[in-house]
Formats: sequence, structure tokens, C-alpha cells
Amino acid sequence: MEDHQEPLIDNNDNKRKSFKASRSLSTRIAEVESIREKFPSKVPIIVERFKKEEDLPRIDKFKFLVPKDLTFSQLANIIRVRLRIRQNQAFFLFVSNGDIPSLSSTVTEVYSRYKDKDGFLYVTYSSHESFGTVLQV
Repeated sequence: MEDHQEPLIDNNDNKRKSFKASRSLSTRIAEVESIREKFPSKVPIIVERFKKEEDLPRIDKFKFLVPKDLTFSQLANIIRVRLRIRQNQAFFLFVSNGDIPSLSSTVTEVYSRYKDKDGFLYVTYSSHESFGTVLQV
């Protein structure tokens, strides 16, 4: 049975479907199992643009495999570089149901709390403080 698409994921562009919409749950689970077997010290993350985002560009790479001890702040900097946006341009990172994790948390802490049933951690970026507590990255 197919799971439903996350409401935060960008689906306004017909050129690219969200990661979840383009792969079955069983395919995603198998992919995570393979990744975790080959790279046990890494965390599998999917980064996608908020569905109503208009100001920030699409990220050129949406799959990330990062060290467990990386902080969420370091992940935010990696995403900033991939987006090619200025240091003074604000953007926000959300997980799961719109929560904004602490930037001092490690990705392992965020992963253990917010990972999807397929095993990926889904991170959504936006130029607006759309959900939860506002934390500028």
C-alpha cells in the first residue's frame, strides 16, 4: 500500500515529483536498508523545498548522507551552499510535521526523533517561518 505524500514537500512543479511521490514505500525502505548496511555511521536525509516556496531555488541535490555527529547547524550550512544563497539571506529548515529542530542538535538526535517510517529523515526548507518556533539559520 502506498503512503501519502508529505504536505510540506514541494509539488507545485511538474518537472520533479517529491521523493516520496516518485518511489514506493518498499523501494525507499530497501534503499535505506542498503545505505545503513554500507554506511552505518551515516544518516540518510532527503532535503526538499517547501511546497509554496517561491523565493529560494530548488536544491540541485536532494539526497544527503551525513556523519552522525554533524550538527543541524552544519547541515544547514551545507544546504545553504547547495542552494547558492547569500550568508545574509534567511532560510528555515523544518522536519516532519513542521517542527524546527534545535540547530545545536546532532543529526542523529533529530533523526531518532523525526525519521520517517521508510527510514529517511525528511527536511524541508523555506524562506519563510511557516511553522513552529522561528529559528534563523
